Amino acid sequence: MKKASKLNPTIFVIFGGTGDLNKRKLAPALYNLYTEGYMPSKFAIIGTGRTAFTDEKYQKELLHSVNEFSRNGKVKKDKWDVFSQSIHYCTIDIKSQQTFENLKGEIEKYQADFGENTQVIFYLAVAPNLFPLIAQCLHQYKLTGNEENCRIVIEKPFGHDLESAKELNLLLSGIFTEKQIYRIDHYLGKETVQNMMAFRFANSLFEPLWNRTYIEHIQISVTEQLGVGDRGGYYEGAGALRDMIQNHLLQLLCLVGMEAPISFNADEIRDRKVEVLRAVRPFKPEEISSHAVRGQYSKGWVEGKEVPGYRSENGVDAHSNTETFAAVKFFIDNWRWQGIPFYLRTGKRMNQTSSIITIQFKDVPHHIFSNNVAETWQQNRLIISIQPEASIRLQVQSKRPGLDMVLNPVDMVFNYKGTYENDSPEAYETLLLDAILGDQTLFMRGDQVEAAWELVMPIIHTWENKKSLSFPNYAADSWGPEEAEALIARDGYHWFTLPIKD
Repeated sequence: MKKASKLNPTIFVIFGGTGDLNKRKLAPALYNLYTEGYMPSKFAIIGTGRTAFTDEKYQKELLHSVNEFSRNGKVKKDKWDVFSQSIHYCTIDIKSQQTFENLKGEIEKYQADFGENTQVIFYLAVAPNLFPLIAQCLHQYKLTGNEENCRIVIEKPFGHDLESAKELNLLLSGIFTEKQIYRIDHYLGKETVQNMMAFRFANSLFEPLWNRTYIEHIQISVTEQLGVGDRGGYYEGAGALRDMIQNHLLQLLCLVGMEAPISFNADEIRDRKVEVLRAVRPFKPEEISSHAVRGQYSKGWVEGKEVPGYRSENGVDAHSNTETFAAVKFFIDNWRWQGIPFYLRTGKRMNQTSSIITIQFKDVPHHIFSNNVAETWQQNRLIISIQPEASIRLQVQSKRPGLDMVLNPVDMVFNYKGTYENDSPEAYETLLLDAILGDQTLFMRGDQVEAAWELVMPIIHTWENKKSLSFPNYAADSWGPEEAEALIARDGYHWFTLPIKD
């Protein structure tokens, strides 16, 4: 890792500087990078928004946010006093393009002070419908600079469907090179997700087994106890398939299913991910009902509190056809994975909040133990937990202590908290640092985004054109609709969960 003194001077311009994402994630991440010595020695943070703020008032706003949301707790006064001197605010009404002249003046002021190697990172922490307008304004006012010193970071959702994603890619590619575009998916910045590549490609133990010969099936499950909360208006136009499977879960599928890259190079790794998406078997309309399940939560009780059903949430249509749960069975048609099902599941108001990848290995070819000895027999599983705990578990059979030969499954566990003293960085810390370094390994490429949209569009079209008559079809604090259990049970399997320890 480069030392701060070796990093190029950097100007962060955060569109949506008064918004929730900046307050909860970006500002705390930038402050943590600074306190731990990963920020350039010369940097500036320019927050933008329509609300009029002085620099001092804006600095106080961010101080409250960092104190509340930083993983390191409240700021140290001496550190904050120095850090906050680099925070500036620029009032911008995106629909009034003349205000970009003010922003241009602020950027040029810092560039003159920092020198010719100064890089500018534009972070679009705004509503997706504003992405094209901001990009066009940056180009119009000649703020995009050269490709070595200018980057644009775009939050998900990247498009609403395949056509809108293509349109956005086309617009951006007319202003920026692909090298300048950082499509962010915060899931890829999580420590355990990054460790997937290290686990697979830095060890010789599992790679010979990582194929259809030894693996029976794979599950990727990301569930939430929370409902849509105050995001009902947004969620109505998205749904679980768009909001989670098209990006987060398909990214995890790529990490599990990809071939070994030649080197740890951004484009080399992203090439291997795109290969996976292109190998996923496309859906025919008549296959949707047997390969995909949707659900919508009803009212219920969660941790002793009554919660409303989705159709009673703020901003939600009383007759909504939007799914809050989705489960899909995918197949990857290549030599490594032919015939092995990948089950992806996500939902809101589920029994627990968890993100788990489970690799189920095939059973032993011949059982030598009697049923009495192996009454709790379980096939070997590799469980990669992203949350609530960051861990990797290998479940194997072992003899229970005692005079009798009795087998039961045991866990061989690697747990981050039990192994390392330091806290893992937040995902946004990792991704913001990569943006400073110009490392696109953990960011999505344009063709990757389009390939993911192409896979889910048949399901989206089917569900949008055929209203579900069963909604709501699962209770809050459950594991989703019965049809999801049937989806995997037809193949002789069941959904795995990881017991949460107090």
